[in-house]
Amino acid sequence: MAGGDQADDGNPNNRRRRRSRRRAGVRLSKLYSLACGRRPSVADDESRIGGPGFSRVVNAGALPLPRPLQPQDAAEPLQQQSSNSISTTKYNLFTFLPKSLFEQFRRVANIYFLLTAILFATPLAPYSSSSAIAPLVLVILATMVKEAVEDWRRNQQDSEVNNRSTKVLHHQEGDGDGDEIFRDARWKDIRVGDIVKVHKDEFFPADLVLLSSSYEDAVCYVETMNLDGETNLKLKQSLDITSAALPDDHSLRSFGAVIRCEDPNPHLYTFVGNIQLLHHQHQDQPHPLSPQQLLLRDSKLRNTDYVYGAVVFTGHDTKVMQNAMRAPSKRSNIERKMDRIIYLLLSSLVLISLIGSIVFGIATKEDLRDDDDGTEVMKRWYLRPDDTTIYFDPNKSAAAAMLHFLTAMMLYGNFIPISLYISIEIVKLLQALFINQDVHMYHKDTDTPAHARTSNLNEELGQVHTILTDKTGTLTCNSMEFIKCSIAGTAYGRGVTEVERAMAKRKGGVTHDAAAESSDQHPAIKGFNFSDERVMDGNWVNQPHAHLIDMFFRLLAVCHTCIPEVDEESGKISYEAESPDEAAFVVAARELGFTFYQRTQTAVYLHELDPLTGNQVDRSYRILNVLEFNSARKRMSVIVQNEEGKTLLFSKGADSVMFERLSASESAYREVTQQHINEYADAGLRTLVLAYRELEEDEYAYFDRKFTAAKNSISADRDEQIEEAANLLERDLILLGATAVEDKLQKGVPECVDKLAQAGIKIWVLTGDKMETAINIGYACSLLRQGMKQITITLETADIIALEKGGDKAAITKASKDSVVQQINEGKKLANASSGETFALIIDGKSLTYALEDDTKDMFLDLAIGCGSVICCRSSPKQKALVTRLVKTGTGKVTLAIGDGANDVGMIQEADIGVGISGAEGMQAVMASDVSIAQFRFLERLLLVHGHWCYSRISSMICYFFYKNITFGATLFLYEAYTSFSGQPFYNDWAMSCYNIFFTSLPVIAMGVFDQDVSARFCLKFPMLYQEGPQNLLFRWRRIIGWMVYGAASAVIIFFLTTTALQHQAFRRGGEVVDMATLGATTYTCIVWAVNLQMLITVSYFTLVQHVCIWAGIALWYVFLLAYGAITPSFSTTYYMVFVEALAGAPSYWVVTLLVSTAALVPYFILAVIKTWFFPDYHNQIQWQRHRDRRAHQQNTNNHPDHESADDDVEIVGQALRQFSVRSTGVGVSARRDAAVLLGLNSTQVHHAADSPAPQAPVPVSS
Repeated sequence: MAGGDQADDGNPNNRRRRRSRRRAGVRLSKLYSLACGRRPSVADDESRIGGPGFSRVVNAGALPLPRPLQPQDAAEPLQQQSSNSISTTKYNLFTFLPKSLFEQFRRVANIYFLLTAILFATPLAPYSSSSAIAPLVLVILATMVKEAVEDWRRNQQDSEVNNRSTKVLHHQEGDGDGDEIFRDARWKDIRVGDIVKVHKDEFFPADLVLLSSSYEDAVCYVETMNLDGETNLKLKQSLDITSAALPDDHSLRSFGAVIRCEDPNPHLYTFVGNIQLLHHQHQDQPHPLSPQQLLLRDSKLRNTDYVYGAVVFTGHDTKVMQNAMRAPSKRSNIERKMDRIIYLLLSSLVLISLIGSIVFGIATKEDLRDDDDGTEVMKRWYLRPDDTTIYFDPNKSAAAAMLHFLTAMMLYGNFIPISLYISIEIVKLLQALFINQDVHMYHKDTDTPAHARTSNLNEELGQVHTILTDKTGTLTCNSMEFIKCSIAGTAYGRGVTEVERAMAKRKGGVTHDAAAESSDQHPAIKGFNFSDERVMDGNWVNQPHAHLIDMFFRLLAVCHTCIPEVDEESGKISYEAESPDEAAFVVAARELGFTFYQRTQTAVYLHELDPLTGNQVDRSYRILNVLEFNSARKRMSVIVQNEEGKTLLFSKGADSVMFERLSASESAYREVTQQHINEYADAGLRTLVLAYRELEEDEYAYFDRKFTAAKNSISADRDEQIEEAANLLERDLILLGATAVEDKLQKGVPECVDKLAQAGIKIWVLTGDKMETAINIGYACSLLRQGMKQITITLETADIIALEKGGDKAAITKASKDSVVQQINEGKKLANASSGETFALIIDGKSLTYALEDDTKDMFLDLAIGCGSVICCRSSPKQKALVTRLVKTGTGKVTLAIGDGANDVGMIQEADIGVGISGAEGMQAVMASDVSIAQFRFLERLLLVHGHWCYSRISSMICYFFYKNITFGATLFLYEAYTSFSGQPFYNDWAMSCYNIFFTSLPVIAMGVFDQDVSARFCLKFPMLYQEGPQNLLFRWRRIIGWMVYGAASAVIIFFLTTTALQHQAFRRGGEVVDMATLGATTYTCIVWAVNLQMLITVSYFTLVQHVCIWAGIALWYVFLLAYGAITPSFSTTYYMVFVEALAGAPSYWVVTLLVSTAALVPYFILAVIKTWFFPDYHNQIQWQRHRDRRAHQQNTNNHPDHESADDDVEIVGQALRQFSVRSTGVGVSARRDAAVLLGLNSTQVHHAADSPAPQAPVPVSS
C-alpha cells in the first residue's frame, strides 16, 4: 500500500511512467464482453431524482457548492449532519439508568417487591422495613452491574471499528508535497462529501461513489463477502468523465462535483443518482450513476492498488447498516414463562390473603359482643378488643379486614422468590464461563475460544427448533479445491471429500485418502487436492485417450477470465479470479502440465506439456470472443484460434444444459460421464461438463457478424439476440469429461449437520449466493441428497423476463406475485400428496420478496415447515432478517441464526439466539451476536451439550426455587390459620430475609452450574435427548405445578408434625411448653433441613462443590442462630439466645428435626420411583439403561476377568436405547446413507426378481 502512495506522491515523471505502464497492461474490463457490453439504462430512474426518496445532494471535493445548486430547506449542511460512527450497544451514558431499570421492572416479581417495599414504610408492616428492602436493592444492583459490563464490552468492539484509519482528502492548499493531499483520518470522522483514497485489501469506510482507480480504464475489483456472502470478485467501473478528471492525486485540488441521489435505504443492489462536475466558470451536465459506481461500506478492495471515492452515505445511513437492526433486548422463553408463574403465585397470594382477611374480619367482629345479661364478652381477650386501634377494632371490622389484607400481602411475600432472579443471573454467568473455557470449542489455528457474549439466553441453547445459517464463511472455508475429474469415460482422482468421510465414519468404515497422503509428501497447494498417479507427473500421455486428456487440460487453462500475477522474486504464478472455482481450474491445469502465465487483451499464453517430447513448450491462443457465464446460460464459452490457425470453441457448464448440446455421434462417453457426475454430486462436489468443437471459417464469420450486431443493438430484445447468436456455435459439442470441485466445507460440517438433524433441529440456509452454488453446498453438507425431491420457486422464467423487458412495473409486480403464489400452492400439493418423502425447498431472492408479503408469508411458511431443508438464495440482509422473524413468530419456537459477516447481522439480531462466527473477514457478526464460536462444527457441542445442560439445570433450578419458597411460605399461612389470622409473623424478620439469600441459595446455585443429567459423551451419542428442550418436557406446566403441590404438601407435613410433636410436650425443666419463638425456630430448622436434603435426591451428578454448598446452607442456619441470638434483644427480638437457652439442650428439638425433615421427603421419593419406572423422560431412560448395563458389565467382568473394561465405554447402552435415539431423518449424512442402502436393497430385489426362474406348479406328495 505504501508503494501506491510513493508512486503517486513523488516526481511527476514517476507518475507518468506509472500511468504508461498501466496503459500497456490489460484493459481488464474488455474481458467482460457480455457483462460490460453496455451501461444499464437509467432514464426512468433518473427522472425521479429530486422527488420523494431521492432528495440527497452531496458536495464532493474541494470546490464550494454554487448557490443555485445549494438545497433551500437544509437547516445545516449535510456534511455537518452526517456521522460515520456506528454503535451496536444497548445503552449509552444517559439511557443506561432508565433502560436498565425498565429491564429490571419488566419482571413481575420485582414490581411486587417494589410495591411491598413502599408498604413497609407504613404501620401495616408485620416486621421491619430494612429487612424487606435490602434484598430487593441487592438484586437490582447486581443485575445492573452485570448489564453494564456486557454492554461496555460491546462498546469496546464498536470503538475498534470507529477508530480504523483511512486516507481523506485534505482541503487546505499545501506546498505541493503529496503527503499534504491526503491525511489519515479515523472512520468515525469521515463526513458526507469527503473524498477518500482506499488502498488494496482495505475495507471501504462508508458508501462511496467510485471516481477513479489505479487502472487506466478506471475499473476495480471488490469483494462483497461481508455483504452478500459471495467470495467472487465484483467488477466496478467509474464514469469516464470522473476518471478523466482525476489522473493523479494532485488533480483532486481542483476537483468538485455535486452528487444527487436516493435517500438512505437498505437496497444493496440498486442505486439511483447523477453526478455533475463543477468547474471554476461553469457547471457540467449531470451524468447518470448506477450500482456499477457504488462501493459499499464493509466490502473490500481487491486486485486494485487504490481507488478514489466520494462519500455519499455514512454511519447508520450506509446500506449495510440500514440492513442491520438495533440490538434487541432478548428474553428467553423460560424467563417469560417464569413471569406467568409469578402471576400465578401472585394470584394465589392475593387469594390466600383475601381468605385470611375475610376470616380475620369475621373473627374481629366477634371479639366483642354482649352476653345475655348485658355484659361485654371478649373472645380474644389477649388482643384487648375493648381498648385497641383500628387494626383490631370489632366495631370497624371491615376496615380492619382491608388493612389486614395489605399486611397479609407483605407477610406472605416469601411465596415469591426474590432471590430467584439474582441466583439465575449468577448461575448463567458461571454457565457462560464454562462455555468460554470449553477446550472442545477452542480453535487452535486461530487461537479463538467460544465466547458467550450475553448470558441471558443460555437455556435457549437447549430449546432450538430451527437453525438459520449463512453459507459462505459459516458452512464453508471460502476455498475451492479441484479433487476429481472424469475424462473420456474414465474417473480420475483418489481424494476423499468431507461428505465421504462422514458417510464412511457413519458406516464404521475407514476411507483411504490418497490426496491426503500425497499432501504429506508434497507441500499443500491452495485450490488443488487432486492425486492420481495415472495423470500426474505427465503420466497422462500414456493413457488410452491421451489426446482427449490433452484437450481437457487445455480447456481448463484457456476457458476462463482469470488474471495471472507473477511474483518477481520467486517467479511463482498466482491467479486473481472472478470466482474461486475458476481459480481452482487454472491451478489444476498448471499442476497437471498446462500453465497459464500471461494474458493480453487479445490472447492467452500457456506453458504446455508436449505429449510427443515430454517437454514444456510455449503456445498462445488468440481470444476471439468470450461468452460469459450467467445464471440463465449456466455455461461459459470462449472462442480461440491456435497457432495452427484452427478456430476452437471451448465450453464448460452445468450438465443440465451441456448434455443437450452434445453431438450425438461424437460423444461416446455420455452415459458413463453422467454416472460419474451423479457420484460426484452424491459426494458433495460441484460439477461442470467440459466440451469443445472445431469451427469452420465461414461458420465463425457468420456468428461473428450476428454476435457483433447483437452486442451493438439497443433494442429491448438485445439479450435474446446475443443468446441466439451464441446458440449458433454452442451445439454439436464433443464431450471431453467433467470436473469435480469441492467447495471446501469447514471441518466437521457434514457430521455436525447430521447430529443436529438427528436431534430434531431443522436447518435453513440463507445465502446471497447464486442458486447453483447454494444447491451444491446443500449437497456437500448433506442438506440435499440424490433422490430428494426439490421444490424450486423462482422468477427466472421466460414470461417474467419478457415482462421485465417491457418495463411495466405494475404488470411485473402482479405477474411475479401470481407466479410465486402458484408455485407455493403447487409445492404444497406435491408435499401433501407424497407422505413419507422428504422434500427440499429452494427459493431465490426475487421470489422471496413476494413470498414474505403479509398475504403470502403464512402460505410460504406452511410449505417450508413441511420440507426437510430450506435454502433461500440471493437473499439480501433484510430478507434474511425477515425470514428469521417469520420463522420465529410463525412457529412460536426458538430460532438460532448463525453467520460470519455484516450481511448476517440482521438475522442474528432478529433470531432468539444469534451466533457469530469469528472468521477472517470482519467482526460485525460477532459484535451483534449472543454467542461467538470459531467454527460451525462447534455448534454441535454448544447446543447438544451446553444447551441441554443449561436448559435442564435452569428448569430444575426454577422448579426447586418455587418448591422451597412455597414450602416456607405455606407454613406462614398455616400458622396464620392456626392463630385466627392475627397478622403475627411465625418467624423472626431477619431470619425470613436470610432464608433465600443464605440458607437455601448455595445448593441451588451449585445445581445450576454443575449438575449433569447425562454426561457430555452421551449427549453427543444420543442426540434425540436434545428434544427434551424443544418439546419443553422439563418445564411443562404439569411439572411446575407438581413441584408447587409438593412444596405445599411438604409445608403441611412439616408444620403439623412439628406443632403436634411439641404442642403438649414439656420443653424446659420447669415443665413449660414451647413458646412462639421456639416453635418457629424448630419449624424453620425442619424446613432448612428438608429443602437442602431434597437437593441430595434431586441432583444427578455430585461434585465436592455441591456437597459443600448443601451442608454449608444447613450450617449457616445454626451459625445465624448463634450469632443473631447473641445480639442485643432490641435487634434480635424473639430470637435472643433462642438456640443456646431453648433449642440446643432439648433432645426433642433434635429428634423432631431428624424425623420431620425425613418425612417431608417421602412423597417425592415415592413419585420419583413411579415416574422413573413407568413414565421415564429421555434422560431417565439413558440413566437407567446405563446403570443396568454397568451392573451387567460388572458381573461379566467378575465372571470373566480377561474381559476388557474399555468395551464398556464403547457400547454402554443397549440396542433398544439406540433405536430410541437414532431416528430416521430427512437430511444429514445418516439420511444420505439410509437412502443409499434403500436404493441398494431395491436394486438387489429387482435383480433377484429378474434372475429367479419362473414359478413351477407344486408337485403332489404321495402318502
